[in-house]
Amino acid sequence: MTILVTGATGNVGRHVVEELLSGGHRVRALTRAPAGAGLPHGVEVATGDLAVVDSLAPALEGVTAVHLITFDAGDGAALRTGPQIARLATKAGVGHVTMLWSGEPGPVEEAVAAEGLPWTTLQPQEFMSNALLWTGSVRAEGVVREPFGATHSAMIHEADIGAVAARTLTEDGHVGKEYVLTGPEVLDMPQKLAVLGEALGRDLRFVELTEQQARERMRRAGASQEAIDHVIGWYADPPKEAYTVTDTVERILGRPARTFAQWARENAEAFR
Repeated sequence: MTILVTGATGNVGRHVVEELLSGGHRVRALTRAPAGAGLPHGVEVATGDLAVVDSLAPALEGVTAVHLITFDAGDGAALRTGPQIARLATKAGVGHVTMLWSGEPGPVEEAVAAEGLPWTTLQPQEFMSNALLWTGSVRAEGVVREPFGATHSAMIHEADIGAVAARTLTEDGHVGKEYVLTGPEVLDMPQKLAVLGEALGRDLRFVELTEQQARERMRRAGASQEAIDHVIGWYADPPKEAYTVTDTVERILGRPARTFAQWARENAEAFR
C-alpha cells in the first residue's frame, strides 16, 4: 500500500517517512518545495500544500493511508481546509488517517470524524526538537531566553512520535484511539538546560522573558496571532497531559520512550 505523509520535511514528518521506509512500505511525501526536500531515496515526492486544496488530489491518488498534520506549516495556525481534505481523502479511498495535533480538536479533526474516515489522533506535548530554537543563543552566549521557566513538561523525542505514527498507520487496532504522547520524565526549564549543558560540557544560563517579550519575538518571527496565543497560552497554563508522563510510547513500540539526555547527545553538534 502507498502511505502519504504530509509535513514530510518537518521534524516529525522526516521520522515518519524513515520509519515507514524501514518497514518496507511505499511512501509518498507531500511538500511545498520538492527541490529542497532532501528526502531519502525510494520516497515518491509529491508537490502540494494542505492549505491549497486544489494541489492535493494528485497526491492522494492511490493512497491507502495518510499521516496528516492539522496545522499550517508556515505560520502554525490550525488548517481551515479540513472539510475539503476529508472529502478528497474519502474520494481517493483512504482507509486510515493518523492526525498529529496538540490541544483541542480543530477543523481538520472535526472534518475527518464527520466524514466517517477511520482515524487515530497522536497528541504529543512539547517536542524535544523545540530546543533547536536555542542553538543561536547557546552557541553565541551560552544563554537561553524563554518565558515561564517554572513550567513543567514531559517532552517527547520527535523520533518516538514518528515511530508511533508509522505503527498506527500500518498495524491493526489503532482506529478510533486518541494517543497522548510524552517522554519518560517531567522537566522545568532550568532542568532542561542542565541536561543540555551536560551533553555540551558547559554551563548554560537561563534568562526569563516576560510574556510580552515572548509574544513580540514570535510576532517578529512571522507567527500568526492564533499560533502566538496557542503557544503562549500552553506554556502559561499547560494542560495536565503536558506534565503527566504516559506509557503510550512503550506500549505501542515495546521499548521505553527516549529521554531528553539522549536527544541532547544526538543533537549536541547543532549547539556547538
